Amino acid sequence: MKTFLRILLTATLFFTLSGFLSAEDKSFCDIQKKENIMISDSVLNRVLRLYHVPEYGLLAETYPRKIDNKVDYLAEGADQQHPQEVSYLWPYSGVISGVVALFRETRDHKYLDLLENHLLLGLEKYWDSGRDPAAYQSYPTFAGKSDRYYDDNVWIALDFCTLYETTHRQKYLQKAKQLYDFIMSGKDDVLGGGVYWCEQKKHSKNTCSNAPTAVLCARLYEITHEKKYLDQAIEIYNWTKQNLLDLSDNVYWDNVNLEGRISKQKYTYNTGQMIEAAARLYKITKKKNYLHDAQLSAEGAYHFFVKEQETSDGKMLFYRESPWFNVILLRGLNELYSIDRNDVFIKTLKDNAYYAFYHTLDENGLFGNSWYRKTTQPHKSLLDNACMIELFAELPDLE
Repeated sequence: MKTFLRILLTATLFFTLSGFLSAEDKSFCDIQKKENIMISDSVLNRVLRLYHVPEYGLLAETYPRKIDNKVDYLAEGADQQHPQEVSYLWPYSGVISGVVALFRETRDHKYLDLLENHLLLGLEKYWDSGRDPAAYQSYPTFAGKSDRYYDDNVWIALDFCTLYETTHRQKYLQKAKQLYDFIMSGKDDVLGGGVYWCEQKKHSKNTCSNAPTAVLCARLYEITHEKKYLDQAIEIYNWTKQNLLDLSDNVYWDNVNLEGRISKQKYTYNTGQMIEAAARLYKITKKKNYLHDAQLSAEGAYHFFVKEQETSDGKMLFYRESPWFNVILLRGLNELYSIDRNDVFIKTLKDNAYYAFYHTLDENGLFGNSWYRKTTQPHKSLLDNACMIELFAELPDLE
């Protein structure tokens, strides 16, 4: 509690001092961005302190740790009784995404040092070179073989693209390409194309594995200008749109199984990644159909996912999906905003983030899985907190 109060006092002091800065030294957007970075950094420090598992140099899945959890993402046929001592790859990579975002936004080398000397070293404990192609598995290799998810690997590949763009270090581009090779190994002609969700469970082709792969291919094209990446981006984008878009509202369904049956659940991150893919393809090709697609899906997502909620301050609009999913939606909305400057959808996410920070943190200063009320979860998820590092770092300076 003392740590949390100190963070709030620091933020208060920041605003007090900012009132004495000259007009030449500040603007509203500058102050807003500095506040966002300050909050992001405070969440990062809290995550590193509370979730740290010193014996492995990794992070826990929850705080406090659930000592009776068993690893359940192991490959089919493997021993399922290993106790879960650290987090799965997905939430761990969420911390990496947050620190990558902080480095990109600030260019402060303390974040790059944290990545290179700690977090990326931990990431390699998930690296499985025993299966070809090599990739990250869902749980560290000290527990044996784990399932390997194409979407888990594409999120990391996107972070390596950003690290290459901000450092120009070839090792990051090479890693992104290596993960691209793994992801492409999960693509075949069943259902006319598309990438599976899981290497060990090729039961469905999901928006969450295809939409970010289209983004990855577009980003690799932006970096390398190799036509094969653009061709793949367009092909995977078109396949996902043709197979998983709900034309009634321009929001994306979750997956299609090998019999062609569609699972019609809708999640913010799926539509968010298709918005980003479309926006990037528009920037590359200048074809307005991509921009039109992105705008239709942004509006569709807003109407489908945003609901009025009762809060301690009265009624507010909130994106209702889980926190990490909404942060991935922000990536797409940011890319679209850089083109059309329509900030309506992002403003709601920004309001949600600030409300969550100032009204819903627990006694340890941690977020739950709701942005509009305090939750009674006894164990706070690493993923729900890691994503807030990225969210506050990436909130744009709205005009």
